[in-house]
Amino acid sequence: MTDPHRMIEDYESRTSALLERAEEAKARIAELTGSATSSDGAVSVSVSAGGALMSLSFGSKADDMPKERLAALVVSTAKRAQAQAVDRIATIMAPVIGDNSDAMRFVQEQIPPIEVPDEHTREPQSQRQFVVNEEQQDAAVTRQTPPVRPVRRPVEDDDTDYDQRGPFKKDGGW
Repeated sequence: MTDPHRMIEDYESRTSALLERAEEAKARIAELTGSATSSDGAVSVSVSAGGALMSLSFGSKADDMPKERLAALVVSTAKRAQAQAVDRIATIMAPVIGDNSDAMRFVQEQIPPIEVPDEHTREPQSQRQFVVNEEQQDAAVTRQTPPVRPVRRPVEDDDTDYDQRGPFKKDGGW
């Protein structure tokens, strides 16, 4: 027969260890940065885990570059740094929640995809589109597509969540 006191001690021990790993991961993510340098060395960028710009520096090649090209290079380099930071978040969280778990999939679904442009392509000087007539306006409206939202999958009951049931729960008492 299984000792209930031993089961509770084991459960508390596992919970305590998980909480400790989670706190450590939280601290590591708070200190996390992503960094990238353009291939020609003109731009170097560091961003926080959330993608906020932490530092920006220019190499000597930036002096001879047109402003539009330099701006595009800053954006593409910052996006590469942000992609690096996102990869590091997944690496930090994997030991806590598992590489291929529902929790990891949830974490990855919460991070918006980062589209990293090729740093050698020129971005348009203006991203505004001016509508000349109603036909162009109708065409512009039909081209717009809504953002894709991640699909949330229901979590299956694994019958190991003993502490989640009680007499006041909707689906089941004792």
